[in-house]
Amino acid sequence: MNRLKSFFKSIQLKFIIIYILLLLIAIQVIGAYFARQLETQLLDNFTESINDRVELLNYNLEQALSAEREEDGPTLEQDVQSIIYDFDSEDITKIQVIDSNNRVLGTTSQFDQENVGNRTTELRIQRALSAGNREETIVYNPQIGHRTLVISTPIEADGEIVGALSLEASIESVYSQLDDINSIFANGTMLAITVSALLGVLVARTITRPIMEMRKQAKVMATGDYSNQVEVHGEDEIGQLAVSFNELNEQLHLAQATTEEERRKLSSVLSNMTDGVIATDDFGDIILMNEPAAKLVGKEYVEVQGQPLLDVLGLYDHVDHLDEIKDLSSTIIDFSDEDQELLLKANFSVFQDEDEEMNGFLTVLSDVTEEEKVERERREFVANVSHELRTPLTTMRSYLEALTDGNTWQDEQIAPKFLNVVQNESERMIRLVNDLLQLSKMDNKDYRLEKQRTEYIAFIDQIVDRFEINIRSGLSIERDLPNKRYYVWMDSDKITQVIDNIISNAMKYSPEGGQIKVKVEVQKHHIVTKVTDEGVGIPDEKIDKIFDRFYRVDKARTRQLGGTGLGLAIAKEIIEAHDGTIRAESRENQGTTISFRLPLMRKKRG
Repeated sequence: MNRLKSFFKSIQLKFIIIYILLLLIAIQVIGAYFARQLETQLLDNFTESINDRVELLNYNLEQALSAEREEDGPTLEQDVQSIIYDFDSEDITKIQVIDSNNRVLGTTSQFDQENVGNRTTELRIQRALSAGNREETIVYNPQIGHRTLVISTPIEADGEIVGALSLEASIESVYSQLDDINSIFANGTMLAITVSALLGVLVARTITRPIMEMRKQAKVMATGDYSNQVEVHGEDEIGQLAVSFNELNEQLHLAQATTEEERRKLSSVLSNMTDGVIATDDFGDIILMNEPAAKLVGKEYVEVQGQPLLDVLGLYDHVDHLDEIKDLSSTIIDFSDEDQELLLKANFSVFQDEDEEMNGFLTVLSDVTEEEKVERERREFVANVSHELRTPLTTMRSYLEALTDGNTWQDEQIAPKFLNVVQNESERMIRLVNDLLQLSKMDNKDYRLEKQRTEYIAFIDQIVDRFEINIRSGLSIERDLPNKRYYVWMDSDKITQVIDNIISNAMKYSPEGGQIKVKVEVQKHHIVTKVTDEGVGIPDEKIDKIFDRFYRVDKARTRQLGGTGLGLAIAKEIIEAHDGTIRAESRENQGTTISFRLPLMRKKRG
């Protein structure tokens, strides 16, 4: 069944049908022309034969009508009847003779014998008698399906019309011959069509066989197999097509191999890129996205395939229409949420076709969160350093101008106070510059830790003892230290600086009558030091920022107490350099706890 359907849809059947139709049309045109000409020729011959007999009959009737009659001789009606019966035949079915008075003189029809001697009213007879018109027509009888040649002609004698002749002749013999000829012609046509169909099958197979082979090979090529070639059966157009098809096969094989190699290279490049790549079509819909881009935007390729780039990247804050991307070479897109800050830099380039028309966009995404954060911190750092240096310098300038203005420097009560302020501000600037230098060395790794094996509990005891001696009245320090030896591999001076900074801050922000608690505990392979005060505390939204450089919870009070805003930042750098961690816990109006962890030394080093 499938083969039959395939045959009816094949070009082979079309070739056969076209071949038969061309032959059939040619035969029909020739047959129609031949039948028409034959019909005309037969009718002309038949009419000419009847006309010859009509002329002879007309001549005899003329003699009979113009002759003088003897009393004992035959009558005119008898002569006329004798003459017309001599001309009666199979073709001539009826002969009627009428005199000049419209009276029927004789007829060969058995059905019209009763009309002999009566006057006729036929118009064609009257026209022949009155005007001398000769009429010749073919009359078709639909009841019996016969055609009859009807001739009416005047009978003249010595230039006068003495009567009229009406003759009817059946021409069915002519059409019977035409039917026989058409039947023979139709049989010949059917035979010719049958032979032509067989020849058409052979010719069509000769033509379509190479085409079918190329069709099969094209299907094989569609699967990616270019190893086979079609057979060339000749040097005609079909053979040249087969040669061209084989050349196309080779070129496609080469192009496919080149494309596949380039695709693998491109796939490898896209897969190993750290930047995200997104490609779109000319409508701005996504058609390609690599894995880094999927991670950056937080969506898989199957989720965003076919979606507009403007929607996926949220670019409507930067552009209103897709065409505006061409003028937007790069932009920063904020993908931050409540849990994570994420800034992406998007660089755009336009695909162009051979007519230099836009054919799509290529977007390269880079995570610039850290870069932007560093740049923001750098700007804030410069602003903070400028502000921190400007404040003491402005104060020193004001007091120095006051001393140099007039005789203020000679005043024994005012001058020492002014000089004391200038000295304090100078020391504050020196502390700030020293802290900055220390941070700069840490950032550039331009410092060395002088680590040594240190018994940590005794080390903490000494520091707390030193603070107890100089603690201001109204404050107290409580110790919670384990009664055991623990050793840490550390730089004692740097850790001392960390603890001094933490305890100093606790003392600064503790209220009168407050207590500072120093606690040391061991957690697995680490030793944890906690310093807790009973100060005003730190709001939750600011607790993670206190280790940033120049960050102050209460800026006015910190400057009043002489802080630089760098102490905890330095402490964080020192602790991390010792492979430890530092963190803060606080509740508003209840106090703050600063804790840091340091790794313990293994026992084999003890």
